Amino acid sequence: MTTTIQPDPSAIGGVPSAPLVMLPKPMRLFATRAKRLAFLAQHSDNLGPWLAFLGQLVDLQARLAEELPRPAPIPADRIALARETRMPPIDRRALSTDPDLHATLDAVLTHAAALDMPEPARLALSAVTAAPLADRHWLLENILADTIPDDSVAPHLFAALAVQLHLSRLAASLPADRLVKIRTGVCPACGGRPASSSVVGMAELDGVRYAACACCQTQWNEVRLTCLCCAETGKISYRSVETDQATVRAEVCGDCDSWVKILYQNKNPSLEPIADDVGSLGLDLLMKDTGIRRGGFNPFLAGY
Repeated sequence: MTTTIQPDPSAIGGVPSAPLVMLPKPMRLFATRAKRLAFLAQHSDNLGPWLAFLGQLVDLQARLAEELPRPAPIPADRIALARETRMPPIDRRALSTDPDLHATLDAVLTHAAALDMPEPARLALSAVTAAPLADRHWLLENILADTIPDDSVAPHLFAALAVQLHLSRLAASLPADRLVKIRTGVCPACGGRPASSSVVGMAELDGVRYAACACCQTQWNEVRLTCLCCAETGKISYRSVETDQATVRAEVCGDCDSWVKILYQNKNPSLEPIADDVGSLGLDLLMKDTGIRRGGFNPFLAGY
């Protein structure tokens, strides 16, 4: 059962001085996400084991964010050109063969081998570890394109961990004041799709919405009551599981028949854009029955 919720009139407009982006602080971000996943695992009968496993993997990301050598920052001339042409400074198309990204993937695979994990994940880890370079390129290219084939979800999980870790560290080195809005639903740092968006509750930004990049972990300001897939505003509605007080909802666009989750951190500050996207899988399953396309991309939900 879903509850349809009418748009909140107070959501129209926003805070004019809201910064365009909130760049990631990788170690803190992944540590916070790991704790949230562990909490959600303890309170979910059906998803508990999966959430707990993801929590271990994200905790590994947090540790590696501190331990790995810093990647070379994006050159200043590249940032200037991206600003001039309204393009993201991180060129994802060029990264699948980047030695630094492959070194990050090697580190993820090596350290993940010490974790307890389900047998299918263990088999996938072994397969990626033994995979030739061309196959690793293919895995990384798919994640960098926000696309995961349904028949190879498990190996892409480890590629996604590496991409998130490497790109978040690249994004963290960017000058926030040099980034520009590209278009609705596109990350200003790397050009990625959002996993979800959040209405934040920080004092100076209360009620402002930020979309969260599933790839580089940057959050960027988006006008509320606007579809993150097609930028239309005329046919936005909201659906949730069971109650109109839900703090995780599906923002549905009647113009393009797509939806993206929106989290109300102003009502529940513990919500985390990636962890609670996974933790609210029940909403995905209910929306799947409607035939409306999920517009958010989250590699941890691939296959659902």
